[in-house]
Amino acid sequence: MTDGSIRALTRRKGPDTSPSISPDGKQIAYIGFDDAGLDYQLDRLYVMNRDGSGVRLLSGDLNRDVQRPRWAPDGSGIYVAYDDRGTTKLGLYSLDGKLRDVATDLGGSHNRAISLVMFSVAGNGNFAFTYSRPHIPSDVAVGSATGTARVVTSINLDLFAAKALGEVEEFWYPSALDGRKIQGWVMKPPQFDPTRKYPLILEIHGGPLSHYGPRFDLEKQFMAAAGYVVFYPNWRGSTSFGYEFAHLIEKVHPGLADDSRNPGDVVDDMMSGIDALIGKGYVDPENLFVTGGSGGGTLTMWLIARTNRFRAAVPWYPSGANWYSFVLYADRPSLVKYRFPGIPWEHSEHYMKRSPISIIKNVKTPTMILTGEEDYLTPMANSEEYYFALKWLNVETVLVRFPDEPHGIARHPSHHMTKILYTLSWFDQHKKGKGAASSDAGERR
Repeated sequence: MTDGSIRALTRRKGPDTSPSISPDGKQIAYIGFDDAGLDYQLDRLYVMNRDGSGVRLLSGDLNRDVQRPRWAPDGSGIYVAYDDRGTTKLGLYSLDGKLRDVATDLGGSHNRAISLVMFSVAGNGNFAFTYSRPHIPSDVAVGSATGTARVVTSINLDLFAAKALGEVEEFWYPSALDGRKIQGWVMKPPQFDPTRKYPLILEIHGGPLSHYGPRFDLEKQFMAAAGYVVFYPNWRGSTSFGYEFAHLIEKVHPGLADDSRNPGDVVDDMMSGIDALIGKGYVDPENLFVTGGSGGGTLTMWLIARTNRFRAAVPWYPSGANWYSFVLYADRPSLVKYRFPGIPWEHSEHYMKRSPISIIKNVKTPTMILTGEEDYLTPMANSEEYYFALKWLNVETVLVRFPDEPHGIARHPSHHMTKILYTLSWFDQHKKGKGAASSDAGERR
């Protein structure tokens, strides 16, 4: 087009994003999918001519989401990042749809075990990406389509020369729900002694469409340094394991209050992993604790209503304590369309069956809730509902409000550290053999 006009090139019912123009200007690579009204749908790689004709799907054989398409400088292929079983890889698609991995262990600089992709491709065909491992927060690596990638920085080498980090291991275990294999990650305290029994923290990822992988995680390292084994599983519904695994929780997450054994219930995925670790001999079954943020906060609330095995819980900025009210004031209007069967007043029973507050009468676990006052994704009102419900039930509870904090409580480093320290303090004071906190604990700010 030369007249400066704008016209649509794609017309599907669904999103088309991340366009990347080929070096010769004749083709466009992009990411998209046909919207089926589901909470999880695979992001796929497409190529079309610059006028919108000749659309073809390249990633149809890959049962994984792809992201950030970048053309090879000679136009012979397209680089994409994708997550596979917790690990982020860099792949190169040929134009006939064949995929070849060229690098692995892509990671971000946010110091958490979740996926964050950053890479670029140079005009000579070389590429650079951020690299992370459990003991490496983030470094820069480089490579080429015909060579082996190598790490070229060691930004934190001097810092970690004087620090002992918790070692991370991957393990797989069967869920008691249906025998399905679940991936778990375990971080052990520094100077780990397998003959000792350690308290355990279950840390649950949010989303729920997300996952944990072998990347550096500052928060978990603090927990391990405080003497805890940290368990962070990729329960059913986690991404990077394909469509069927993520789709198991469709329209039932986090579970249904009247059906504890439905195929989308994640409780057994969590507790089976804990039992597997107890079976290894180094976890104290009398000192189990649970925390998680956002959707992980919701699952924290769900678990303590389904089991009394945890000595204390800390939901961080939880979503969905009461899904009926949550979808009416959180800034996620799409939840109604994609996660529920319809608007709440026409499906009130369904909303409440999936709300932790509907089974809150079962909770006996001391619970501290942490939420930012500028969090519009999981607003303070949601935490307040749950806090006051626990007060009515005379369950030991504290609500901590963080001023000037949005979702995640990480805008201010001091608040981020306070979040971790409050969590560890709550767990420490509720360890078996310690005196319980005052039963009239209230709201902290």
